[in-house]
Amino acid sequence: MANTLAAGSLTFNPLYKEVKIRITRSLAAGKWKSGEAIPSESRLAEQFNVSIGTIRKAIDELVAERILLRQQGRGTFVATHTEDRTLFYFFHIVGKDGSRELPVSEMLSFDKRKADSRYEASLSIARGTKIFHIQNLLKLAGAPVLFDEITVPAALFPDLDEEIFAQRDGTIYGLYQARYGINVIRIIERLSAASPPPPVAALLGLRVTAPALMIRRVAYTYNDTPVEHRVSWVSTEHHEYLSDLWKNEAR
Repeated sequence: MANTLAAGSLTFNPLYKEVKIRITRSLAAGKWKSGEAIPSESRLAEQFNVSIGTIRKAIDELVAERILLRQQGRGTFVATHTEDRTLFYFFHIVGKDGSRELPVSEMLSFDKRKADSRYEASLSIARGTKIFHIQNLLKLAGAPVLFDEITVPAALFPDLDEEIFAQRDGTIYGLYQARYGINVIRIIERLSAASPPPPVAALLGLRVTAPALMIRRVAYTYNDTPVEHRVSWVSTEHHEYLSDLWKNEAR
């Protein structure tokens, strides 16, 4: 069997790391869809010709990275982008009292254009590549709090259009996963304080010179493949950015 491994195999990684790589490749290839159970540890151990302990260590890491999800008494499943998962893992804006809520999203614009130099590095695409560019306004407790500019490569989302995006059932990452088989498993964010462009300040109800939180995010799927570039402006009058790494990892 092509996936068979052995302790004496020629590899630069520990055996469990090689198993983890093989499982991740299978996920990337769509062998197991979101929400589906992967084979049992005993079956995987037989498939890879390794011990159950080696399989368990590989799966432990994938669970810690929120790629897989263990359910007591049921098995291990490919993680799905539910609203709860998005709220705790990918949406970090909370009230200054620590309260959390899912934002209400209003799409402001959707268009297809050619990528400029800004996206060559962040999305690993050539200048001139077709991209979708989306502007979104997010409200919390009925008030505008966050403005998003979202850019994705058109090749990854071939039939995406304004109607599909606006009428999605659930979160944006849930749409990526359910319709296109693209599972966002990690993000990199860079934060800074700056004055937003006047049109953005007006949307957020800010003075033109008022500072706001600017977040630059790149979202990745398997094999460190970038799938989304996002720039967000956040009004911090009543909200703030919260990152609780221990809690997020523990979930």
